[in-house]
Amino acid sequence: MTDQVEPAGGPGASGPGPDGAGFTYRAAEQELIVVARPEARLRAGTADVRSAAGSDVSALNMFLTDEQLALEPLFGNEERLRSAVHENAGADGSVPDLALFYRVRGGESRAQELRSRMAALPGIDTAYVKPGAVPASIGATGRPQAPSQRGPDAQATRPGAPDIGDSTRRKEGAPVTPDFTGRQGYLRPAPEGVDAHWAWQRLGGSGEGVTVIDIEGAWQLGHEDLTGKLAGVVIGTPIQDLAWRNHGTAVIGVIGGDRNYVGINGIAPESMTATASFQPLGTAATIHAAAERLGPGDIVLIELHRPGPRFDFESRDDQKGYIALEWWPDDYAAIRHATAKGVIVVGAAGNGAESLDDAVYERRPDEFPESWRNPFNPSNQPSGAVLVGAGAPPPGTHGRDHGPDRSRLAFSNYGARLDAQGWGRETTTTGGSWNQPGDLQGGSDEIAWYTDTFSGTSSASPVVVGALACLQGMLKAAGQQPMTPERARAMLRSTGSPQQDAPGRPATQRIGNRPDIKSAVTNLLPSAVGSGRAERYWDELLPYPPELPPRLRLFVAGEWRNLNNPSPDIRQAVHAAFAGGHPDVRVWFSDDEVVGLVVTG
Repeated sequence: MTDQVEPAGGPGASGPGPDGAGFTYRAAEQELIVVARPEARLRAGTADVRSAAGSDVSALNMFLTDEQLALEPLFGNEERLRSAVHENAGADGSVPDLALFYRVRGGESRAQELRSRMAALPGIDTAYVKPGAVPASIGATGRPQAPSQRGPDAQATRPGAPDIGDSTRRKEGAPVTPDFTGRQGYLRPAPEGVDAHWAWQRLGGSGEGVTVIDIEGAWQLGHEDLTGKLAGVVIGTPIQDLAWRNHGTAVIGVIGGDRNYVGINGIAPESMTATASFQPLGTAATIHAAAERLGPGDIVLIELHRPGPRFDFESRDDQKGYIALEWWPDDYAAIRHATAKGVIVVGAAGNGAESLDDAVYERRPDEFPESWRNPFNPSNQPSGAVLVGAGAPPPGTHGRDHGPDRSRLAFSNYGARLDAQGWGRETTTTGGSWNQPGDLQGGSDEIAWYTDTFSGTSSASPVVVGALACLQGMLKAAGQQPMTPERARAMLRSTGSPQQDAPGRPATQRIGNRPDIKSAVTNLLPSAVGSGRAERYWDELLPYPPELPPRLRLFVAGEWRNLNNPSPDIRQAVHAAFAGGHPDVRVWFSDDEVVGLVVTG
């Protein structure tokens, strides 16, 4: 018998938990953003603001001094940004001017009052207040206590919860963590999962050569199952809060959890994962800073959403009306710049139970720049990001039923703008359960916590990121160019396991397909890719001419095919297969280059 967990009305009606419990996250701060007039050419220094065009900015400086405020360039030095405009302008030249955006420091409690006064100053086009951003996760079980009900440094709220203290290493005598990979249905072949198992058997298919930066609030970087390819915090200061830390740890586990016999496996375990806290820079500046650290084909993941216009930007425990960050002008500008330079940006669509096609998102708030256009409308210039919705896992997963497999979960936002879906419930990964120890494995060692119930568009988004990282790794290994953001979105929309209907939630409420790595490969790699079994091999340890790389040469389909720089493991497997007398070495090739290899005998 299964447990029907999903509330009929979704989180907008009764809260995200099975008993209608809602929750919020601590330290979600408003941001006061100012947009300068282009002709003023403002330059903000440490002491005052000047105009490179000679405009009179004395009133602006007087206001800032009187109110004890500071105006900071949101994306860094204005001159440097302007010099980079042509480099990252994109094919259509429509990338927003980042040098126009500023953030006001100070007076946070008076943000709305200051906004209207600043917007009226000479040299200023407009100003707006962004609600605090929070993780796009959904409660799983029990009734978690809202952070407003606990102390600022609380670690866990459950009565009798362990004092995690210094949890950077396992305590002596602690039992070895079991293998939980059998619970990770999202790793399995399509349509249940993204077919990570198939990807791992291909060159580059574990995400080799791909870097992912996760943008949110905090992580448990000492987790026992995140030791292989985790680069640590590269931007910002993590929020000291257990709920934030559990969330980030869960996200990183889905993408890059170590591939071993302990705990879980990440979808792309050989990708390099790094983390970026949006405090204190704010969301847009952090997105921009993360993209600046990456190259074409790498990935930025935005694990945040915020209150939208449906309920007048009100923060709500039930998350109803929360939407993706790209709707706000500065976040859109940051994402647009990232995608223009070839970085793939993946964002949670949000848990607001909203149709992003609704007319409410077409209405420009009075405080937004007149040039703003709704990025959720496909007829407008897109940000270029991949937006991810939350789909149901197969019924019976972990003994529960959330509706038909790949149907939209009631809390997930939907609409024409969404590109793909991932598992929005029952996602087994590293970390605890919201602000408590792990529900799959808890105890006193935080670095050994695991959860069975990571949920929301927050759990769906890293599933899509993992699949993209595997595909990028295979393209690189095949000597192909990695996907551009535009190609990644097109691939996700044209391949994968289709969304299904659910009662009251038809597939016309679009969240997109669940990625299928295997089917996507045939879409991405050249049509000339062939395959066959190797009849003999030649291990060229000292190549000639000497400038060539070491090669493993395999005779397949009547010709020699070359695998450059083979790993010791691949060499040993091929040697052993032929030494056994019954070799079964399956090879995928493009012209004379090997692009995939599987040894089964």
